[in-house]
Amino acid sequence: MEAMNGMRIGSRLGLGFAAVILLLLVLAGLGVDRMAAVIGNTELILHDRHAKVALTQVVENEVNRQARALRTALITTDVAIIKEEMAKVGEADRRIEETIEQLQSMEHSAESRDALETLLKTRQPYAEHKARLVELVIAQSLDEGGVYLIQSMLPAQNAYLSAVEAFGRLQAQAMMEFGEEAIRGARNARLAMIGLAAAAVLLAIGIAFFMTRSITRPISRAVAVAETVARGDLTSRIEVRSPGETGQLLSALQRMNEELITIVRQVRDSSESIATGASQIASGNADLSRRTEQQAASLQQTSAAMEQLTAMSQHSAENAGIAARLANEAREVAMKGGAMVRQVVATMAEIAAGAGRISEIIGVIDGIALQTNILALNAAVEGARAAGQGRGFAVVAEEVRALAQRASEAARDIKALIGASVEGTQAGGRLVEDAGGAMEEIVRHVDRVAQLIGEIDTVTQEQHAGIGRASDAVGELDRVTRQNAALVEESAAAAESLSAQSARLADVVRSFRLDSARPDAGGGAA
Repeated sequence: MEAMNGMRIGSRLGLGFAAVILLLLVLAGLGVDRMAAVIGNTELILHDRHAKVALTQVVENEVNRQARALRTALITTDVAIIKEEMAKVGEADRRIEETIEQLQSMEHSAESRDALETLLKTRQPYAEHKARLVELVIAQSLDEGGVYLIQSMLPAQNAYLSAVEAFGRLQAQAMMEFGEEAIRGARNARLAMIGLAAAAVLLAIGIAFFMTRSITRPISRAVAVAETVARGDLTSRIEVRSPGETGQLLSALQRMNEELITIVRQVRDSSESIATGASQIASGNADLSRRTEQQAASLQQTSAAMEQLTAMSQHSAENAGIAARLANEAREVAMKGGAMVRQVVATMAEIAAGAGRISEIIGVIDGIALQTNILALNAAVEGARAAGQGRGFAVVAEEVRALAQRASEAARDIKALIGASVEGTQAGGRLVEDAGGAMEEIVRHVDRVAQLIGEIDTVTQEQHAGIGRASDAVGELDRVTRQNAALVEESAAAAESLSAQSARLADVVRSFRLDSARPDAGGGAA
């Protein structure tokens, strides 16, 4: 069985069919040999023994025919009948002679040859007595012929017939023996053929059983392995025991199983890594989405604060413009009232004090303008950094708002002081005629104040433009941040979908059962 398992399927089938064909040839040869023996015995019986018996029967019948013809010729007186009966006697002689010649030409056994010689010896006296009786019949010696028939002819005839019958019995007995031998040969051939046929059937069944088992068992193992793999179980072991086609099939399944185990293990590890990474990405994107939304909300608030700051800066610029116009008007009024200032020296002293106060306030306004410019620059810087750090921008905006309020208050003070100076100037115009020189000095100071207020107005306008640009930049940054938030939300959704798909992939790969004892390759019991 092991030797057969080591053979290829074609060799096994060829060996099995060769054994069956050999048994069929042996069975056919035995059948042909036995049939040839039966045919030989049958031909011997038919063409030798039966022919000899038939020829013996012919001799016996012709002798009896001659005896009847001679008797008829002895008892009749009709010459025609006698001639007819004598013709029968002659015809019988010719047939007997031909038959004897045929018997002599055949092959005989020793016993048959002795019986034939005995027949020929007894035939001679019978022929002589028959010829004498024929002469008596022809001579019409009926009485003498009757006596001769009874006393001489009948004993010779009986002896001759006895020899013929003995020869015939011998041939019949030999024919019976050959027939029985043929029957025995046929029976033996039948038994032998039945035995060989049974042996051939049993051998064919055994060969078919072992051959089928040697083929189907490995195929069944291969099918079992394939079904096990189809169920996702890769822990089966494959034992290759034969180098034939089934062994090659099992070897291929073993290699397939090992490669599939390696691939599934790699896919499982990769899917778990992907699932872990996707989960982390999803979690990070969710946190990033929340932070981006918070940043967008803070930036929106900053944008609103910048819009409010822009409005306040515009209002401050408008007030500064009004202050500049008023300063110009004050300068004109001071120039017109120069003659009257000479009359109001004391009042102009108060105006000079007020002018000193105005100078201080203007200095404050100048400092406020400088700080506002610096804060505007800081606001631009903070606006540029608002995507990552939006917390300091509100503080800067609050400081800018406070400085703008202080500038507004200073402008109101300047307006009030200038109004008081105008009223004082009108009241003391009549008193300052003698103080023209001092008034001219005041006029120069007022002109300087007007220039400074103009510069403040210019700086305020530039500050308003810078704040507007910062507000536009913050608005654009708010729009970009909102877009980034939308993209982050989409990325978070994609990451969650990837995480779910990775989890499903990991679950699918986990459905494969791997042999933990073999980290790199696997086989299976088929």
